Amino acid sequence: METTKITSWMDKHITPFANKMANQRHLAAIRDTFMTLLPITLFGSIFVIIGAAPPVTKHSNGLLIAWSHFAQKNALTLSWLSSVSMSAMSVFICVGITYFLCQHYKENPLSPIMFSLAGFFMLVFDPKKLGFTGNFADISYWDGRGIIIAILIAILTTEAYHAMRKHDFGRIKMPKGVPSALSESFASFVPALVILAVDAIIFIICQANHTTAVKAIYSFLSPSFKVADSLPATIFLTILVQLFWFFGIHDAALAGILGPIRDGNLSINASAKLAGKALPRIFTTPFWVYFVIIGGCGSVLALAIIMSFSKSKQLKTVGRVGLIPALFGISEPMIFGTPLMLNPIFFIPFIFTSTVNAILSYLSMSFGLVKKTFALFSWQMPAPIGAFLSTMDWRAPILVILLIVIDGLMYYPFMKIYERSLLKEENS
Repeated sequence: METTKITSWMDKHITPFANKMANQRHLAAIRDTFMTLLPITLFGSIFVIIGAAPPVTKHSNGLLIAWSHFAQKNALTLSWLSSVSMSAMSVFICVGITYFLCQHYKENPLSPIMFSLAGFFMLVFDPKKLGFTGNFADISYWDGRGIIIAILIAILTTEAYHAMRKHDFGRIKMPKGVPSALSESFASFVPALVILAVDAIIFIICQANHTTAVKAIYSFLSPSFKVADSLPATIFLTILVQLFWFFGIHDAALAGILGPIRDGNLSINASAKLAGKALPRIFTTPFWVYFVIIGGCGSVLALAIIMSFSKSKQLKTVGRVGLIPALFGISEPMIFGTPLMLNPIFFIPFIFTSTVNAILSYLSMSFGLVKKTFALFSWQMPAPIGAFLSTMDWRAPILVILLIVIDGLMYYPFMKIYERSLLKEENS
């Protein structure tokens, strides 16, 4: 009875709100952009890992020595290939959000993308020396630290462009017979002047104060970034995602909020790894995928394993069918087949297995027992393998295996309760 009341309350108050969040044009554009970035992230991660050769001695394995020598000899090449891919995440985010917002408004995205990029370069890059002998600029903030301003530039540029085009603000009409590309260019001329003029004014003000817009924003928001990477924030976000899933709300509804935090932190760690500095962030995308939701939301890999040996034919079948998908981070067969969603018996382990994983993993990395993550190959990579490749630490897969055992111990008594009820039905 109580579960029915909670479900009804969720359907009435939370589900509509979650659906609005998922369909809100700006959050949807952010979500779709981060989903589209996976190939770039994968490409850049390869070179970060190749460049992250472990320290060797003359007694080390020959393969490790060869790897170390190759990484040292090609350090600049490896760093640059990662820098223009995964570590340049803010540039791609600026382009992606502009593109998806233009799709929403049914605008041609080419001009807005160019205006967004021009604004991004003005407000993020810091020119140091310009001339015929060479141009030099500080581009260090085009990584995860520039995500906030990239999002702002993309949204404000697209919204301003759409509003001016919608009301024909300053539209210059060309006679018939003029090529469409030229006609479109003149139609966008005044909106471009207004948008880029605003960007230029901000740039001039920042230069007069010996800073850039992104540095100013980062300095102002740095306390909130630290809070978002804290243990309490990690616990809160983990519980929130699992709670949404339990009541049938896909975590994509929160992707527009979680994506910039997790992927931004990953980009920052990747840049720090390339620079040979200590990794500053813990709450990253690979941390979430490989250490927190092991087997997908609900951390169902452990449950799939123990269900495969259940006395109940239903649970055994679902466990064996869902085991391979869970191994690759896909939890839907287990969530819908058991079912776990809206099943009061599994409420506690479904919510708190991932939460316990988050706490233990966060503390392990915080105290240096396991290295922090700096690379992401794929959401669907088995957690022990992904944990090792994302940290290059042999202790990481050991931690993941230990977490799977803990998840299994948490799920086991609740699975047995559910098993007994199913056995009565099957026997009758």
